[in-house]
Amino acid sequence: MKQLALATLLACIATGAAAQDWKVIRFGVNPSYAPFESKAASGELVGFDIDLGNALCAKLKAKCVWVENAWDGIIPALKAKKFDAILSSMAVTEKRLQQIGFSDKIYNVPPRLVAKKGNALQPAPDTLRGKRIGVEQGSTAEAYAKAYWEPKGVTVTSYQNQDQVYQDLTSGRLDAAFQSSVQAELGFLKTAAGRDYAFAGNGVADSKTLGVGAAIGLRKEDGDLAQQLNRALAELHKDGTYKRLSGKYFSFDIY
Repeated sequence: MKQLALATLLACIATGAAAQDWKVIRFGVNPSYAPFESKAASGELVGFDIDLGNALCAKLKAKCVWVENAWDGIIPALKAKKFDAILSSMAVTEKRLQQIGFSDKIYNVPPRLVAKKGNALQPAPDTLRGKRIGVEQGSTAEAYAKAYWEPKGVTVTSYQNQDQVYQDLTSGRLDAAFQSSVQAELGFLKTAAGRDYAFAGNGVADSKTLGVGAAIGLRKEDGDLAQQLNRALAELHKDGTYKRLSGKYFSFDIY
C-alpha cells in the first residue's frame, strides 16, 4: 500500500517541463456512471464528479471544459492531449500508474454484484461458475472479474458503458452486474428499472486490480497541474465544499 502511494506521488511530480498557466482545464469524462457522471434529459452533464471538477476550477480561477470520451479509450485520449485530465471515477491501480499520473484521492467505494432479489449469488468463483456477469469495458471491475472469476468458469461480458450492462441484466441476458457499489445503488437499484434487483454479497477489495481509491488521471509530465488540483482539493475539504457537494448525492462518507 505504501509503495503504491509513493508511486502515485512520484508519478505526479513534474518531469522538468515548464509549468503552464492553467486558465482552462479540459476534463475527460465518460457520462454513463450516475451518480458520479451522467447526462440529464436536457443533455447537461451532471453528477458528483462534474460538481467537484467545476468547484476545483473555481478555486483555481480556471474555466472548466468537459470532453466526453468512451471509457476504454480514455487514457489514450489523455495521452494524445484530447483533454488535460480524467475526472470520471477512475481508480488508481498499479497498471494505470505505468501509463499516467494521478492527483490525490477524491473518493473510495468498493464494487459489488447486483442480481435479482432472492438470488443466492456471492462474489466468489464457486457461486458464479457458469453464470454470466456484466462489467463496463476498461473498468477495475472488469479487471477483477477477468483476473479472478473468468479463469474459474465464469462468463464475464464487457460493455462499452454501464447503461448497457443494466439493459442486458434487466432483459435476462446477464445473471448479475459488477460495478461500484455507490453507482449501483443510486444509478440503478433506486430507480424503477432496478426495483426487482439487490446487492448480492458484500463488496470486494484487491489493490492490484481495484486500486486504492479514485483520483484525477493526469499526464505524467503535467506535475504542475497535479499540484494545483491537489491544492484546490485540499481547500475544498478545508472549507466544507467537498462535504456539501458529496451530501447532494450520498448519505454516507465516500472519502
